[in-house]
Amino acid sequence: MTDKHKTVTIYCASAADLAPIYISAAKALAKALVRQGADIVTGGGRTGLMGTVADETLAAGGHITGIIPRFMVERGWHHTGLSELRLVDSMHERKAMMAAMSDAAIALPGGIGTFEELLEITTWRQLGLFKGNVVVYNVGGYYDPLLSMFDTAIEKGFMRPDHRSLFTVCESADEAVTAALSEPSAQKFSAKF
Repeated sequence: MTDKHKTVTIYCASAADLAPIYISAAKALAKALVRQGADIVTGGGRTGLMGTVADETLAAGGHITGIIPRFMVERGWHHTGLSELRLVDSMHERKAMMAAMSDAAIALPGGIGTFEELLEITTWRQLGLFKGNVVVYNVGGYYDPLLSMFDTAIEKGFMRPDHRSLFTVCESADEAVTAALSEPSAQKFSAKF
């Protein structure tokens, strides 16, 4: 890890009523990032793991920025206590801003939106559009089926074997933070098949 102040995007669920294992993991991740002096960026929501990360970051004295489309604010889906809330016009602009602000990305468990964000930032890393580390925080084996799908894609020739190193899989918050904040490898990934 370097002395440079870092900002980490966390992709995660906004779904409510999640099992305690996921809430605990989100809290531990937020606390671990704040302990390391990292700022946090999320999608700005108030519920689910997104709300948990925000509340825990603020309780620990950290800085958290939410990036959220205006239509979500109009529906009252935003967290009102964030250090900073930035409004954008679209989901595309939201994701681009989150990536531009961040030195690394960590995916906690989530649904369709989280899967999409994780796969997009991994693709951007492959193409050299995102230079930071991408971390899959595999809480309780949540991402095992997706990781298995990547292995199938490699086996069938749809992905190259070196693409498995576009991201790091971690089983604990401390591990995820260490992986996120470490210096990214200078490895070049092939976009050709």
